[in-house]
Amino acid sequence: MAFLFTILSGLLLLAVPIDAQVYMGEERSSYAFTWVQPLNTTILGQYGHSEPVYPSPRTTGSGEWAEAYEKARNFVTELTLAEKSDMVTGAPGPCVGNIYAIPRLNFSGLCLQDGPVSLRVADYVSVFPSGVTVAASWDKAVMYERNLAMGREFRAKGAHVALAPSVGPMGRCVYSGRNWEGFSPDPYLSGVAMELGIKGLQDAGVQAVAKHLIANEQEIQRNPLYYSNGTVQFEAISSNVDDRTLHELYLWPFANAVHAGVSSVMCSYQRLNGSYACQNSKLLNGLLKDELGFQGYVVSDWYALHAGVDAAEAGMDMDMPGTSRYNRTVVPELGRMSSFFGGNITTGVRNGSLEETRLDDMVTRIMTPYFYLHQDEAYPMVDASSIFLNTFYNQSSWLRDWNITQDTSVRDVRENHAQIIRRHAAESTVLLKNNNALPLNAPRYIGIFGNDAGEGQNGPLNRFGSPDSLEYGTYAVGGGSGAARLTDLVTPQEAIKARASQDGTVVESWLNNPLIAESDVASLWSYQGPDVCLVFLKSWAREVIDRETLQLDWNGTQVVKSVASACNNTIVITHSAGVNVLPFADHPNVTAILLAHYPGQESGNSITDVLYGAVNPSGRLPYTIAYDEADYNAPIVTDIQTTGVDDWQSWFDERLEIDYRYFDAHNIPVRYEFGYGLSYTTFAMFDIMLESTQQLGSISRFPVEEPVAPGGNPELWQTLYNVRVDVTNTGRVRGSAVPQLYLSFPDSTPLGTPPRQLRGFEKVELAPGERRTVAFALIRRDISYWDVVSQEWAIPSGEFVVSAGFSSRDLVVSTNMTPIASTSV
Repeated sequence: MAFLFTILSGLLLLAVPIDAQVYMGEERSSYAFTWVQPLNTTILGQYGHSEPVYPSPRTTGSGEWAEAYEKARNFVTELTLAEKSDMVTGAPGPCVGNIYAIPRLNFSGLCLQDGPVSLRVADYVSVFPSGVTVAASWDKAVMYERNLAMGREFRAKGAHVALAPSVGPMGRCVYSGRNWEGFSPDPYLSGVAMELGIKGLQDAGVQAVAKHLIANEQEIQRNPLYYSNGTVQFEAISSNVDDRTLHELYLWPFANAVHAGVSSVMCSYQRLNGSYACQNSKLLNGLLKDELGFQGYVVSDWYALHAGVDAAEAGMDMDMPGTSRYNRTVVPELGRMSSFFGGNITTGVRNGSLEETRLDDMVTRIMTPYFYLHQDEAYPMVDASSIFLNTFYNQSSWLRDWNITQDTSVRDVRENHAQIIRRHAAESTVLLKNNNALPLNAPRYIGIFGNDAGEGQNGPLNRFGSPDSLEYGTYAVGGGSGAARLTDLVTPQEAIKARASQDGTVVESWLNNPLIAESDVASLWSYQGPDVCLVFLKSWAREVIDRETLQLDWNGTQVVKSVASACNNTIVITHSAGVNVLPFADHPNVTAILLAHYPGQESGNSITDVLYGAVNPSGRLPYTIAYDEADYNAPIVTDIQTTGVDDWQSWFDERLEIDYRYFDAHNIPVRYEFGYGLSYTTFAMFDIMLESTQQLGSISRFPVEEPVAPGGNPELWQTLYNVRVDVTNTGRVRGSAVPQLYLSFPDSTPLGTPPRQLRGFEKVELAPGERRTVAFALIRRDISYWDVVSQEWAIPSGEFVVSAGFSSRDLVVSTNMTPIASTSV
């Protein structure tokens, strides 16, 4: 079934209440919908609107879930109504999110834990590279291996559900505080990372949660603002996105997630086109469960639910953490009855305002991935460290309800993951500049500068710290619920000293000396000075707030200029959440620049491996670095000057033009383009070849209608073309090339189509002189655009340009293809 998703301009949706009920201060009505002419279309046009889509589609267990689906259905038949309500409602417990156990059915409950880089609420776990770091690897093996290892740790600690991976925010705005948790503003790169990350987690036996659905692109005003009496002063910001942009940008990686068989999808805090994402029926029922064929369950972000039965009918399946934000302030003991779900769901079924079949579907969706991943078979109990480190719940409120032994023993689940983290972080490091300064070759004297090289002073976990409290110490991970407990951290200073000692190199450090920001840096040493000056800089980002600047923290630019004024071999290394402008990049004494992002616990070892050439850098930029902050579009809404309760609105007017798509569309020069990165060797590309997998003239404009499977119409995932290019290592050392494939769509495609779009990438390791053929597969979705009239993915008529190269602006070879003639339909 196809649904239109538009901003209404000439019609008003009139909601006629049939049977109003009041639950826990929330008015809930059943509605009959009809369309009438609005009284004031100007007022109506101020804000985005989402059309209603009901009823919520039932899961069918399609794909590989058929056997697990039958087990889940049988399980549901054994439940009482109260137990069903408990199954869809978070409860106090040992984990960040908990579902009560049902011992009589041998169901031990569900444990949901943060987050995208580590099991945050536990000890003796590893801290992995962040999402943006992994995206910078452009390495599909890394994207899978990282989450497979992480998933094994979650499982060993007794967590059934990992609240990861994240692709929302995707990175529309460079200032968003959570961009580092996700991957890239490019939907293709993010989609691949999302799909492989989900497979890694679930191959380890842990349920993956794709988050945050959808257009969750800023932190400011992500939740409602309340007066002291509990009434709403301002609703959360509304992300207003047109239909085509929603499909081609923000929904794209979620389609990959569903196609990968993701267990759960987490809806986000803000509103989408005027309706809260966690009760937006068009989003949850229409797009996710109907169009994409999602078979798992929708879980709310914590306190993102603002309705009970209405939200269930709109497609919400699990309320987390099981308490309303407002009730949390007035109910000191967090309990079952303070949720928008819980007892309200029970009451709704009993009074007929919610069909029990809908509740049965909610529970079936929750239990199907549980059985599919065999979590009913000897699953580990929740580890003791989660109990004592979890500050989310008071133990006295839940301990009596859980069969957990209070002992102080904890399981060390780290295995050999430090080695994996070290390798992944090194392979994700991006070399932006190198004037023959790297790799280091037994320098006589190294100077280390900057406040990012040494130990921090705020303990192993600083979830919501601000830059003001994090002046000293290296950044291995960002803050918020995506943070991690660094029970083991190797700093750059200690790793460099250890490696330098092998060569007898003198290493001196001026990590936080105030003279660094002044001009007379040469006074810091008494003789010739260092052969190489390593400057470690950083920038902080976290959940709840957005970044205020793209400059490096703690006057980083001036630090570089001061050091470089006295040292003609200055190498800059940054640990950052993502985009930083680099005004010092052209300084003649800045001989090399490395971006390491948030590399995880092996930060020092991984960067030292790159500095000394034990690892040839092969990272590439997953975003664009502009010359100036003002060059970026898609700003965050930081304030409003009006007082209307709905006045926080974010219009995604840039549509498809974010990151390199925007810079290319407007021919804006950039400092370093999307996909860019250097190596200690060089590469060349030759001989692009294109083959169609279909008979000549057999490709149709629209996909053949097929029963929807996870990911949507299966036809969209069918390979239509194979592209091959030859890549050669033309240098003197072994290294990894990252050939990239871009498409330019025909002129017949609607206006606003970006000049180039990424549609393939591979990482290939080559010995000096070695030549290898690299293959890319183009599926139907890759060569289609979302047609808002037909509500289908459509292949445009005319000629595509297929280009391959080493970045979005270094396209070496190209060819043309015409999938359908201009007269085809």
